[in-house]
Amino acid sequence: MEPFFGNFDLAQLALYLFWIFFAGLIYYLQTENMREGYPLENDDGTQAGNQGPFPLPKPKTFKLSHGRGEVTVPDMASEGRDVALVQSSPTAGSPFEPEGDPMIDGVGPASWAPRRDVPELDGHGHPKLVPMRMSEGFRVATGLDPRGLPVIAGDGASVGTISDMWVDEAEQMVRYLEADLDSGGSCLVPMPMARIKRDGIRVRSIFGHHFANVPRIKSPNQVTMLEEEKICAYYGGGTLYASPQRFGPKLG
Repeated sequence: MEPFFGNFDLAQLALYLFWIFFAGLIYYLQTENMREGYPLENDDGTQAGNQGPFPLPKPKTFKLSHGRGEVTVPDMASEGRDVALVQSSPTAGSPFEPEGDPMIDGVGPASWAPRRDVPELDGHGHPKLVPMRMSEGFRVATGLDPRGLPVIAGDGASVGTISDMWVDEAEQMVRYLEADLDSGGSCLVPMPMARIKRDGIRVRSIFGHHFANVPRIKSPNQVTMLEEEKICAYYGGGTLYASPQRFGPKLG
């Protein structure tokens, strides 16, 4: 009697099953990747007619950690286009140009993402970023302590003095410097935008008069994810928008 699998190629079956599994895996990963940033929109904010070869996944609700509620994605909500930009040409895909002050309006290199207006938490549910004055056990072990040094803007103007450092307790590193401004109030300076020198803290991306418009934080002892976005975007946008001389390419 002929065995059931006597003339059947099991190796070929395994290969076909692998192909089917791999195709399903690609489909699953691609659709899961479409939970954020979809549906695609045109430049004017209307929904794009071509969403790609894969369909949008069904909305899925995720529970956030530490009792911060739930989030459902995709939420099918339009991002909107209420920004101070004007399209340079009616042709689709043409670049947009700022209408007002791009650093204040948050467009181009100064753009920011609408993150949640709550502090980022560590694994224990505590705010990750805190000023060193509130963090026990942290001190400047090596290098120059920036506290007490003047803040020197990109145009050479002295705008204030560093009063504290904001540390990421989970990562054990300094994320921001806190500056008391001569014009009144205080602001945070992202550490990557600061250069610690013996004669002062140099912030080259923005000029002296720009410090008056640096986004402020609501609480003196914590910073939210949205506030971080706006602060970093403001300094980052200054690398291009702080001066007209920075526009356009630089030829060597």
